[in-house]
Amino acid sequence: MVSEIGSFVGIDVSKAILDVGIGVAGEHFRVDNDEVGLKKLIERLKAVQPSLIVVESTGGLEKLVVAELFANTLPVALVNPGRVREFAKSTGRLAKTDKLDARLLAHFGEAIRPALVTLPTEEEQYLSALMTRRRQVIDLLTSEKNHLLSTPVKLRHLVEESITALQKQLDELNQTIDQFVNHNDAFRKKDEILRSVPGVGKITSAILLSDLPEIGLLDRKKIAALVGVAPFNDDSGHRSGKRRVKGGRESVRHVLYMATLAASRSNPVIKRFYQRMLQLGKPFKVALIACMHKLLTILNSMIRNLHTWQPNPTLDI
Repeated sequence: MVSEIGSFVGIDVSKAILDVGIGVAGEHFRVDNDEVGLKKLIERLKAVQPSLIVVESTGGLEKLVVAELFANTLPVALVNPGRVREFAKSTGRLAKTDKLDARLLAHFGEAIRPALVTLPTEEEQYLSALMTRRRQVIDLLTSEKNHLLSTPVKLRHLVEESITALQKQLDELNQTIDQFVNHNDAFRKKDEILRSVPGVGKITSAILLSDLPEIGLLDRKKIAALVGVAPFNDDSGHRSGKRRVKGGRESVRHVLYMATLAASRSNPVIKRFYQRMLQLGKPFKVALIACMHKLLTILNSMIRNLHTWQPNPTLDI
């Protein structure tokens, strides 16, 4: 049975199985989450010609199926599980099975129409892997240095050897990252643009290049929502709740936060904006998030227009 052309499709991903729901109450089928199963999935979905295929982020298990759908020019959106759970509650869906979850994702796609996924290039994926490993090594180094303080004297040489090895690996990673960026023309040009901004260093630039391939391609509202620095309203009736930020890409948001802290001291545009927020009585965190939003908007415009930092930018944002 082939469902109606233009249906919305939801795919619930597990380690071994893909549950596929075509439409809110339409066809449901399962395939193995392997090369053979993916081939069957692509064939069936090409026959359906769906308007949109929705897949949840599931800690990396979804990467293979999303890459295959994207490679076969099928319209796929990758969504945050939290948003889907909130949607389920709003529609009164409390039951949870793989089949129901697949149909829920199809319903979510039809109602919300999430943006299509933009997959990073092979170079972006490699740079992202380098940055992820660098972050892991730094965490391990911090842990080992903390262990050193509580380790008996006779055993400290073991921890010290581990610290030396990790530090060597970190130095090698830093060198590899620098060389990789400098030997890639597109990366090098964008890196020069990003690092021309006071407060943006090489680590922030590398994370933006690897984990935010959409920078320069989306408008300011979409890029802010994607990163997770766009505040959402929380109003109901006469109640006006606090606007909050949530979701987004954690790795990007983290380095953007650190860059904004530096920019609030050294970047004249961000510094003035930050001080104005504080003078208006905004709490420290609210002011800083507003500055993160502004800095991201500036960086997005600079990459789109391929121009370096100007102290008094008149940006097309």
